[in-house]
Amino acid sequence: MKLAFVLDQLDSIKTYKDSSFAMMREAAARGHQLFTMQQGDLVWKRGETVGFVRELELAGMEGTNGHRWYRSGETEETALQAFDAILMRKDPPFDMEYVYSTYLLELAESQGARVINSPRAVRDHNEKLAIAKFPQFTAPTLVTRQEYLIRHFLAEHGDIVLKPLDGMGGASVFRIHSADHNISVILETLTHYGTRTIMAQRYIPEIIQGDKRILLIAGEPVPYALARIPKAGESRGNLNVGGTGVAQPLTRRDHEIAEALGPSLYDKGLLLVGLDVIGNYLTEINVTSPTCMREIADQTGFNVAGMMMDALEKMLD
Repeated sequence: MKLAFVLDQLDSIKTYKDSSFAMMREAAARGHQLFTMQQGDLVWKRGETVGFVRELELAGMEGTNGHRWYRSGETEETALQAFDAILMRKDPPFDMEYVYSTYLLELAESQGARVINSPRAVRDHNEKLAIAKFPQFTAPTLVTRQEYLIRHFLAEHGDIVLKPLDGMGGASVFRIHSADHNISVILETLTHYGTRTIMAQRYIPEIIQGDKRILLIAGEPVPYALARIPKAGESRGNLNVGGTGVAQPLTRRDHEIAEALGPSLYDKGLLLVGLDVIGNYLTEINVTSPTCMREIADQTGFNVAGMMMDALEKMLD
């Protein structure tokens, strides 16, 4: 197969933990041909979406000791339907440039390209707000930009978490208590004085046991989650803010959530999804560039990228 990955700058990829690299390595081991491009390489011209792509060859190492982990060919303009699949793996933020990329990829789909995940499904599933489609699995949640509603929510629950709807990696996530002296400035900052909608959730104390990332592939859960455990004094488990990732088998509740959401999300065109679960509650649905494949594989021996390639090959067969 010819697989084209839409990625960030290749030199920025941390191969020791990057899920896109894990997928590319698995694909190369199976004899598939790899190509890469960035968002800016997606272009609409002469009535079709094309990519300015480079063929990619893995160099047999993972970028250690100053060595480059890849070799790339010359840039070639190629219609996207010429590939067996386009894998959109550009990291968030999900800004307007990301939205424009989904429009271009959706146009490519109309001309026969296979894009994973579905561009329309990615647009339709805001990673914070998509949990509202499954309220039976969520903690008490409020989405608003009105300060008085957030204050009422805080008074009701006493301990809540606030986060922007377009954030990533734990950025601008605040935990506040009823007695917090900074409530006003936090609300003003996050809502931009009532002009930007945010999410409030009741604080889930089980965060100390980890913010679990559960991966769904073709609607089926990977049998292990990565529990991202916050460092001391922190209420966010994100790895990029110092959390520690510990792989663990799915619990009964994890299975319940994954099996309820998996088929529905897959039917929407979401081949790879990352569910975030704290305690018994679904907190986010990640559809742009889900991660944690490497950590789970390294700790358990389960080949998550292999499961992904099995699903992709079956889809394209």
